[in-house]
Amino acid sequence: MTQAGIYIHIPFCRSRCSYCDFATGAFDEKRAARYVAALVREIDEFPRHQSFIENLSPVDTIYFGGGTPSLLGANQIAEVLNALKRKFEVDAKSEITLEINPGTVDINKAKAFVDTGITRASFGAQTFNDAHLKQLGRAHDACEITRTFDVLREAGFANINFDLIAGLPAQTLEDWQSNLRQALALKPEHLSLYLLEVHPATPLAAQLQQHRFTLPDEDTTAAMYRSLVDEMTRAGYEHYEISNFCLPEFQSRHNSKYWTGAPVYGFGCAAHSFDGKYHRWANTREVLRYIEVMENGESALDEVTNLSDENLRDERIFLGLRLMRGITWRDYQSCFTNDLRDTHADDLARLTEAGLIEISDERLKLTSVGALLSNEVFASLVY
Repeated sequence: MTQAGIYIHIPFCRSRCSYCDFATGAFDEKRAARYVAALVREIDEFPRHQSFIENLSPVDTIYFGGGTPSLLGANQIAEVLNALKRKFEVDAKSEITLEINPGTVDINKAKAFVDTGITRASFGAQTFNDAHLKQLGRAHDACEITRTFDVLREAGFANINFDLIAGLPAQTLEDWQSNLRQALALKPEHLSLYLLEVHPATPLAAQLQQHRFTLPDEDTTAAMYRSLVDEMTRAGYEHYEISNFCLPEFQSRHNSKYWTGAPVYGFGCAAHSFDGKYHRWANTREVLRYIEVMENGESALDEVTNLSDENLRDERIFLGLRLMRGITWRDYQSCFTNDLRDTHADDLARLTEAGLIEISDERLKLTSVGALLSNEVFASLVY
């Protein structure tokens, strides 16, 4: 049976970043305690409101995301983990990730997280440039990144991911390369790249509309991406997904669930789920509404989507091609009756000639150039 992942959304932050469009709010101890109790109740009652679920898949990854989950106490994280272990068959060797922002843990708290069973830290560095951190509204400076990273190592974390954002306002290629050098000097096991997205109704969007900042042009962001690939591979990291790099054996097992179409059960406000078959569902985004409906024994469900075969096909192509190993014809044919080599023969020929994809008897995958221009590939094969 396919093993599932679990995502737990923790919607609290010390302050809100200027670019953030996530379901988050300011941390408050009383509200956080109510939220954790609501999480435990949702887990205990699952899948009471998901009648389409027949059997729960065993679990081998758990991911606490946010927000800033490290603002919670280790005892609260343990409460949630204990609830999950009561409900699910959780593999003893599960990858259990906690998102941690610089400055939110000391050595005692970090050790307590390790003692609860957290095996992996996903570390929101974003940039080592203090001016850019201030511009983004981040609650830390570059020195805090290094200090917190050292604390995590001392506490026993042997699997740490760094998040970095490219394409920040006024960011130059030299700024980006400096970020990479400083990140690599700390030798994290994993690095995730995010290209800045400007969401409407965020402070950053308003600042750009007021012409207070300008974003790097496409040529510059493309050069940033190429520089990232070159520097990471030169340093011995595997480029295993369009935006993700790891040392050998340190791929993100949880994120791989999304790219391979495995079940992921989400708990908490704004959490999204997939049963691995034909159903996706999402909880309400509002923190207080989520707490109140759970306290009243009601459903937090906000949306349920029944996927068609065509939806699943498109997702398998779009998500599978994000992996640099691509998708195998054998796996594709085991799920779908149509042959992509027949239905999209002209598109495949054009994309191959443009140097964006490689086709062999076994698989279809992006080239290094195709990874940079992946949206063009996806638009041809999916939409």
